[in-house]
Amino acid sequence: MDLMDTWLTRQVVDWFDGVGRDLPWRAPGTTAWGVLVSEVMSQQTPVTRVAPIWRDWLERWPTPREFAEASGADVLRAWGRLGYPRRALRLHECARALVERHDGDVPADVTQLRALPGVGVYTASAVAVFHYRRRHAVVDTNVRRVVARYTTGEPDSGQATSAADLVAAEALLPPDAETAAAHSVALMELGALVCTARKPRCEECPVSARCRFKAAGAVVPAAPSRKPQRYHGTTRYVRGQIMALLRESPRPVPRVAIDGLWHEPGRREAALTGLISDGLVEALPGDRFALPT
Repeated sequence: MDLMDTWLTRQVVDWFDGVGRDLPWRAPGTTAWGVLVSEVMSQQTPVTRVAPIWRDWLERWPTPREFAEASGADVLRAWGRLGYPRRALRLHECARALVERHDGDVPADVTQLRALPGVGVYTASAVAVFHYRRRHAVVDTNVRRVVARYTTGEPDSGQATSAADLVAAEALLPPDAETAAAHSVALMELGALVCTARKPRCEECPVSARCRFKAAGAVVPAAPSRKPQRYHGTTRYVRGQIMALLRESPRPVPRVAIDGLWHEPGRREAALTGLISDGLVEALPGDRFALPT
């Protein structure tokens, strides 16, 4: 590792120590299970929405073994309005796999983590690094952007994480595992708070002095002109309305109650059929519907 990379690590870690967010899953004593739950919940969901639900979740199910014994209905009710509830069911499958394969413990090995249901490259690396302090590149959208800007001057590195992104991030890691873990956390936070996609705050950046993007003028290409996406009335919206109705009901819901949620039969049926197909809703005798048991 060259002197520039040593400088990068020192700068971002010192910066993080001063301004890093006080997120509950970063608190001392958080278990590997707590970190895993936080990563699954935070996918496509702002951490401000995740934090209170995460706290309640860990108080109710502090270990994979306890969570594995929960019913599907309890899981989905606890997930609430976090969105993309299939994540909750995959996390439930993951907990059961942890009990069956690892006696209820969350492994530190990335390969074993990736073999779990619903755990991909990013989540496996995040648990191994953030909890077990292993030396791996943890690459999300924020990290890809910071690495691209700092090393090549490009404003971004594309829409999806590639093998080249992993190599580029790995090349910046210090050799010591504990220092590398601190570096990874700090780099991700820098992308989330300062080196943002549309409005980077270079004047606040601890590495702007050696950033190639800043040296090139820090010009962010104009975003494509797009109309705001409509949500109300979409199939996803109707799915959410159905899920909310079922979460709030202590007993199975008749079809007539679901029919009252939206006026378009075709969209309503598409939403309900999709929920059943995804395992989020069970169709019961008597044309009634409920959360899975």
